[in-house]
Amino acid sequence: MRMANKNDLPLYAIPDGPPHPASGGVDPRPAPASGEVYPRRAMTAGINPAARDAKPAGINPAARGVHVAVAALAMVATLPGRTHGLGLFTEPIRKTFGLDTESYGLLNMGATLLGALFCLPCGGLLDRLGTRGVLTGVMMALGGVVVVMSRLEGEASSAILLVNLFLLVLLTRGLGQSALSVASLSLIGRTASRRGGWTMGIYSVLVSAGFLSAFWILGDVVQRYPDDWRAAWAGIGAAVLVAGLLAGVLVRPHLLEVHSDRHEATGDATETSRTLGQALRTPAFWTFAVAVSFYGMVAAGTSLFNESILHTLFPDGTKRIFVNVTRLAIPIGLASNLLGGWLLTRWPPSRMLAGAMLALAAALAAFPSLVAEWQVYLYAAVLAAAGGVVTVCFFAVWRVGFGPAHLGKIQGAAQMLTVLFSALGPPLFGSAKARLGSYLPLFPYLAAAALVLALTAWRAGLPTECTAAKTT
Repeated sequence: MRMANKNDLPLYAIPDGPPHPASGGVDPRPAPASGEVYPRRAMTAGINPAARDAKPAGINPAARGVHVAVAALAMVATLPGRTHGLGLFTEPIRKTFGLDTESYGLLNMGATLLGALFCLPCGGLLDRLGTRGVLTGVMMALGGVVVVMSRLEGEASSAILLVNLFLLVLLTRGLGQSALSVASLSLIGRTASRRGGWTMGIYSVLVSAGFLSAFWILGDVVQRYPDDWRAAWAGIGAAVLVAGLLAGVLVRPHLLEVHSDRHEATGDATETSRTLGQALRTPAFWTFAVAVSFYGMVAAGTSLFNESILHTLFPDGTKRIFVNVTRLAIPIGLASNLLGGWLLTRWPPSRMLAGAMLALAAALAAFPSLVAEWQVYLYAAVLAAAGGVVTVCFFAVWRVGFGPAHLGKIQGAAQMLTVLFSALGPPLFGSAKARLGSYLPLFPYLAAAALVLALTAWRAGLPTECTAAKTT
């Protein structure tokens, strides 16, 4: 067995089955039975070096850079459909329409859960109609809905007003957090090659930087005009409309089609594709989707109640510690995005995810026992680093593991699961506080679940030997 050197493909990217005849290699093993794959460490002695080390053709560096930037811009444009985006204007919106906290919370939760259903049809449209048209259409629709919502009028607490508000929040959630997220992931997935670890790392950094910039700008607006949400909300909608126009101009669909379909047309064994149905029947899909969704649930709960959670252990100086933790997480998260992109060029995504989930489990298990302030900062740093790596894995794994042909549907199904889990995070932590009197009893159970997911991810691997893609 020939040992891989620095010029070789990562082990997870080497085809597990017999080499394609075009490679000039002969695999001495018998062909696998239908639906089976060879073990992860595929035998490479018979593979032609030129075929093995060849880099995929398609998008040139300049076009790739433009597509990465547009994909990041599209993800940042999901802000009005996300909890943190709506959360900036929760109080003025609630007061404008005469809603109490519980009613507005239930309205948002229902809109989030139903909005998750937008993921699946969006994924199907991306595969059928192409990325540029769907991406542009979703962004324009989202921008229009946000502008319309900023002009919503009616008698406070009336049934008609509440129905209209619910529908607008539902569309904002469904088009933003769900559909536009899937479209952004589809664009970056079709832009990056199987070995595009750095591409995913840069995309993650741009997304994080974009959200931070948006929050910084909007935070200043909220402080200056705490009771006026309509002008700022309309401005966000207008910005999303402009971003949609830019996406329509800058995305080059013919480059995406060449890049995604080349392997299918040539029968290149290094990148075949699974349909959504085939992906759903693999342990790898559920391992990655559930693990990433679980992290999202924990992040949503701890982010919303972070100050209150910290107060449980450190009643003195809670505000200062909370601010320091928030500031610390930002640079560590960005650095871990780049580190994750670099590691992706050398390690299988399953091992990266396992390491991140193991770190998450350790941090959650240790939190109830923290006694010193420096330990809180270490806890926050571990959570941020794990989150950065998990994010890169989520962005990259669907193209790497399941191919480009049905990427939209597969990413749509995975994104829907993350939205559903994230909606459960705040109620889970809130219920723990209300029913148990403290958040702390919840942490050991979360740590145990994270540990199970880490072990599962370590053993899961990815389906690199796929059957021919068929329409689902």
